[in-house]
Amino acid sequence: MTQASATRILDAAAGGKNNFVADRDAMRRYDIAAPITTKAARAVLHHVRRVVRWLAAGGVEQFVVVGSGVPSGLPAGRQLHDVAREALPGGRPRVVYVENDPMVLAGARATIEPVTDLVRVVEGDVRDIDEVLDDHVMRTFLDWDRPVAVLLLSTHSLNDEEYFHYVIKRIRQAVPEGSYLSLLQTTFDGVPPELLPAIHDLLAMTLPGHAIRAREEVAALLDGLVLVDPGLVWVPEWRPDGHDAAGLDDPSASGTYGAVARIP
Repeated sequence: MTQASATRILDAAAGGKNNFVADRDAMRRYDIAAPITTKAARAVLHHVRRVVRWLAAGGVEQFVVVGSGVPSGLPAGRQLHDVAREALPGGRPRVVYVENDPMVLAGARATIEPVTDLVRVVEGDVRDIDEVLDDHVMRTFLDWDRPVAVLLLSTHSLNDEEYFHYVIKRIRQAVPEGSYLSLLQTTFDGVPPELLPAIHDLLAMTLPGHAIRAREEVAALLDGLVLVDPGLVWVPEWRPDGHDAAGLDDPSASGTYGAVARIP
């Protein structure tokens, strides 16, 4: 309860209820260091919704959301499974949320699973990708002969580049042809140099071990995949559709790259 987490900080930025004082304090500190931080966090959440909306509108019926995808304090209708249901022709998507934060897990299981038979919440961590993909609920709730969209929203926890490559390789092996992989990645590429020292210090205090990558490093991880247009871009630049607006004048102020790739 005294240590902030990226999942709960995003929840706080989104106006959710599954966060502690430590998470709200961290959010305020980031806003003091870089006043656009809350808007940047919301831009990330809006991006994820657009990705889900675009995939579902294209006929993808199954989603695996790994990390930071269950701000379950949000009102009904704003969750990712709600977005998918509204966009999918026929409106019956299946969604598996994978989380390792006890509070987020408890909240999701209490507020989401009891009201729909199309959502499951699985305890897991992207750093144990084999266990995630081999989970009994994961294997039986989804149809692995049909396309699956895997959203990696917690890449900040992957400090080992070799293992990150393994995660992507393992996902490519597990999903059938026609599936998709989406990922987010925090970066310092667009941060003004004068703000870097304060942000470095804040990360060390609030989110130790948070992995930061430059664009070329993220592009290397995606090598061999077929990126959906517009490719690897700042999250506000990925297919803006008018549904969400975070209020950022400069897309680089989001501090996050996003990409969606087709898995051949």
